[in-house]
Amino acid sequence: MASVALIKDLRGRTGAGMLDCKKALNANDDNVEQAIEWLRTKGITKAAKKAGRSATDGLVHAYIHGGGKIGVLLEINCETDFVARTDGFKTLCDDIAMHIAAAEPRFVTRDEVSQDDFDNEKRIQIARVVEEGKPEHIAEKIVSGRMNKWYEEVVLLDQKFVKDDSKTIAEMLAEQVSVIGENLQIRRFSRFVLGEGLEKKVDDLAAEVAKLTN
Repeated sequence: MASVALIKDLRGRTGAGMLDCKKALNANDDNVEQAIEWLRTKGITKAAKKAGRSATDGLVHAYIHGGGKIGVLLEINCETDFVARTDGFKTLCDDIAMHIAAAEPRFVTRDEVSQDDFDNEKRIQIARVVEEGKPEHIAEKIVSGRMNKWYEEVVLLDQKFVKDDSKTIAEMLAEQVSVIGENLQIRRFSRFVLGEGLEKKVDDLAAEVAKLTN
């Protein structure tokens, strides 16, 4: 397991995120130079350098799945209108919207998870550990691991890409930053299922669409 100091050192040298640095070091037996190459092959170092650049253009993309049974509205931002109009960017939008339709994420990033949602899930996992009779000295570690697993189920960037489960959506997006050459950000999405929440007024649905187009 890579130390915090080693992770911070790699982050300082590459600009990659802490989680990516940890993965790189764990995959390369804490060898920093090999970890740098690992990050470079995945396009993460280039993506990190571009992450601070403003992404104010892009598309609101609509995707319909299952013969009109599921719909996704997705906003992805890039830096220029030129990139937003390219086939490559449109394909990226379609791939991510298709993933959302299939994988049912609830949040884009971990930062969007509310404290109430987090606390509720943690209570469930603690109750599970108690019910299973796990020893107290490992209970906290078990709960922490299960919370990370929960994030991987509900947070879009943490989910495995449905078309290639060897990478997460965050890793796939980082690769596309290197290919496209601009900072890319998934800003927001809404997922609609036919017949779900029929009590919702048409006005409320229109408001959701308006939020994505403003």
